[in-house]
Amino acid sequence: MFGPRLLSNFYSALEAVMANRLRSLLTALGIIFGVAAVIAMMAIGNGAQQEILEQIKLVGVNNIIVEPVVEQVEEDVQDGAGSGPGAEKNKFSPGLRMLDVEAIQEVIPGIQRISPEVIMDTHIVKSGIRRSAKLVGVTPEYFKVTNFKLREGSMFTENNLTNGDPVCIIGRGVQTKFFSKENAIGKRIKCGNQWMRVIGILEERIVSDQSIAKLGIRDFNMDVYVPMQTMLVRYKNRDMITSGSLVSGRQGIVIINGEVQQNTSNKKTNYHQIDKLVVQVKESSRLNPTAEVLSRLLERKHYNVIDFEITIPELLLKQQQRTQNIFNIVLGAIAGISLLVGGIGIMNIMLASVMERIKEIGLRLALGAQKTDIIHQFLFEAMMISVSGGIIGVILGIVLASLVSQFGDFPTIITIPSILVSFSVAATVGLIFGIAPAKRAASQDPITSLRHE
Repeated sequence: MFGPRLLSNFYSALEAVMANRLRSLLTALGIIFGVAAVIAMMAIGNGAQQEILEQIKLVGVNNIIVEPVVEQVEEDVQDGAGSGPGAEKNKFSPGLRMLDVEAIQEVIPGIQRISPEVIMDTHIVKSGIRRSAKLVGVTPEYFKVTNFKLREGSMFTENNLTNGDPVCIIGRGVQTKFFSKENAIGKRIKCGNQWMRVIGILEERIVSDQSIAKLGIRDFNMDVYVPMQTMLVRYKNRDMITSGSLVSGRQGIVIINGEVQQNTSNKKTNYHQIDKLVVQVKESSRLNPTAEVLSRLLERKHYNVIDFEITIPELLLKQQQRTQNIFNIVLGAIAGISLLVGGIGIMNIMLASVMERIKEIGLRLALGAQKTDIIHQFLFEAMMISVSGGIIGVILGIVLASLVSQFGDFPTIITIPSILVSFSVAATVGLIFGIAPAKRAASQDPITSLRHE
């Protein structure tokens, strides 16, 4: 008996809602925009968190990055200035070099991996095709630190690393550009003035514009990687002193044809042997202490010249993630307030509807309807308005998130849990805020209601 009565109450509620379509739609607007805001904000928040996680993968986990700082102190060169007793002399620094790498490995505990890099702008030539690229001298540890994986081929061997063999591992973009119709493994490609044999191809690494801007990450797909010894022997080694030229970026001294001259050029000279050093520690809790010890070690080896910069990108990204989480909570709270306002709107309209339909309520009670039937009818009405508003809000929220992703160049991720949560909240709001009007309707006296004008 309970099922048919409940179904009859549902049909009565449906008729009441359909008879006042415009009012029902206006009542549901708060729910619609609240649900849409919740879904859109959660999609934006999920997209931001996913981007941060991708950035952490790009820079690696538990990494400390050491980059050289090329500074050249300017002095007035007038009438032999710089040679007098009162002249300030620039301090000498050998710069960041491979000897620092060995010292770090020997002295600092808790180091899991260390990866030096020498980066050079070059051009690639093959079969009449020429393209600018980055030539990067690395050790095998580089690919572990940066989470790079081989798509094809093999890694550098010990002989490659020791002998400085002319071999290379190329990015996916280089393979697509120069070896689109053939297998690149075993083929030769000209990098600068040297021919290199391709022994491996890396998997494609997708880097967003935001990551390039925020982290200074380049497009790795167009990089060519060679063994560190190959780079130092066959291309450039700033730690080598030749009779042709000797440049000290700190002192501005140039030796040309055996004659010491003052470097009057305003350009800063890079005297560092390596361009980047990544130190990976075993535990995240040791990032800050290791960075402090690393800074003191390098400062001592560089004769108290701080010509390097140490950053911990993971900590910066985690701080950014915490900030993003707080921002998401604030946005979620604002969207939740919209749902609350929508629920209050439903309760307000339903209370007004009770006053307008007093005669209808009295007639139903006089014909034998129970108070529970009246409660069910008005609860069903409130639920229909909130649920229909929730459905429309879900659709609108998905559309808004897609528009933000398409036109705002910002990643958004819509998840099933966010849709279910927002829809459930909308239905709950309708149920909670429909209770008071339903009880008020059921409390009406049938005789008084029938006499109501």
